[in-house]
Amino acid sequence: MIPRSQYLSFINLVEAHVLAAIRRPHGVKLPKVRAALEYVKRQFHIERPLIDQTFQADGLDLFVERYGDLINASGGGQQAMKEIIRVYLKRIERDTKGLPIKLYPFTRGTESDSAPNTDPRIVVMNPSVSFGRPVIAGTGIPISSIYERYRAGDSVADLAQDFSLEASAIEEAIHCEAA
Repeated sequence: MIPRSQYLSFINLVEAHVLAAIRRPHGVKLPKVRAALEYVKRQFHIERPLIDQTFQADGLDLFVERYGDLINASGGGQQAMKEIIRVYLKRIERDTKGLPIKLYPFTRGTESDSAPNTDPRIVVMNPSVSFGRPVIAGTGIPISSIYERYRAGDSVADLAQDFSLEASAIEEAIHCEAA
């Protein structure tokens, strides 16, 4: 049994999602990420910079937006990828206090800059539904259930009928679980 202190929280999951946005498509190196996080914590008194909506990346460095200015938190660099990080942050639903409550993970590859813009919001992770495991949005149906039946030989059409879902939702669940 894993000690309770080693479990990840939903906030940790959201931070990992944003870190993936910084690292995967843009290749920002981990030392620059660490330097930027420390800078932001120290200078702006932000406890968890990875979930702060003003945190942005350009492929080389990390930036924080303050009073309309974009501040390079990890050193010198360009601002070319500013919009891409916003696409990732838009997939996080927040409560009235700004805390993350839902995460719509990408179900398709995000290697190209255009992929995140077209990725549907069919799969959602919500800590108050199915213990935060990925489910079909609005239904609570775990995508693992769909995927396991698909791997066992059920067709997309059969699964769509059994779960009363569109075939496209079944396909997105399969893409997400297989990733």
